[in-house]
Amino acid sequence: MTAGPQDGLVAQWWATAVSRVEPGIIELREHPVQDLIGHATFVETIWLMLRGELPRPEQARLLEAALVAGVDHGPQAPSIAAARMAATCGIGLNSAVATGVNMLGDVHGGAGQQCVQLLSDIIERVERHDQGREFDLAVAEVVAEWRARSRYLPGFGHRFHPRDPRRDPLLALVDRAVADGLVTGAHLQAARAVETYLNRGREGRKPVPMNIDGATAVIYAELGFAAPLARGLFVLSRSVGILAHAWEETGQGRRNKSPMPPSMVPVHLAAPTPRS
Repeated sequence: MTAGPQDGLVAQWWATAVSRVEPGIIELREHPVQDLIGHATFVETIWLMLRGELPRPEQARLLEAALVAGVDHGPQAPSIAAARMAATCGIGLNSAVATGVNMLGDVHGGAGQQCVQLLSDIIERVERHDQGREFDLAVAEVVAEWRARSRYLPGFGHRFHPRDPRRDPLLALVDRAVADGLVTGAHLQAARAVETYLNRGREGRKPVPMNIDGATAVIYAELGFAAPLARGLFVLSRSVGILAHAWEETGQGRRNKSPMPPSMVPVHLAAPTPRS
């Protein structure tokens, strides 16, 4: 059967630079998949698919560190708790994972994207003035504007950890990348300036350190990923933990798991009131 004009319309409609699939051919960003199998890592392939080229090994290692750091944060995280409950409802593992992923919104899961934008706002505020803008002044202005919209500043502070244990090793890797000339360090500088600003005059009070969202936002931004991709990459990372928790829950033998153990369910919810 020969190709007709309609075939050309369909091909044009679904035209993409991401992949090409024909009989006997699978290419990812013009790389034959058989050349990637056994040679490119999963993280390198993520970079390839999003950016159109394979990363340098140092770039891949820095991206991998951020992805590893965000994999899991325990069953108290709403996305993971929801996936575990969903896994007991007979909907299948894929749907349980989708339940968790679909909860990664602006409040739970979106702070990395928001922090990239916050840091970018500071950098742009400094760069767009002919004479340059004093960095500390730009930080104060941008933080004030963000706080006028919300009392939560994305990427800083943590309701659970006094100091997020993932912060320091991630920032140390960025420091090394800056020293090696791999990244510019502009977003790192902005993030540390925000942290300093937030903790100025807080002697004797609980500090407000950068958290995992801030540290990974620095990495994603330094590597050149757009702000929305910071959330997308976090979704890829956290989906691993969601999958692990959903799979574990399927082996517990529970049905219709509720948010609380049965012994803690209030009496008026546990059983109907008997009629006289």
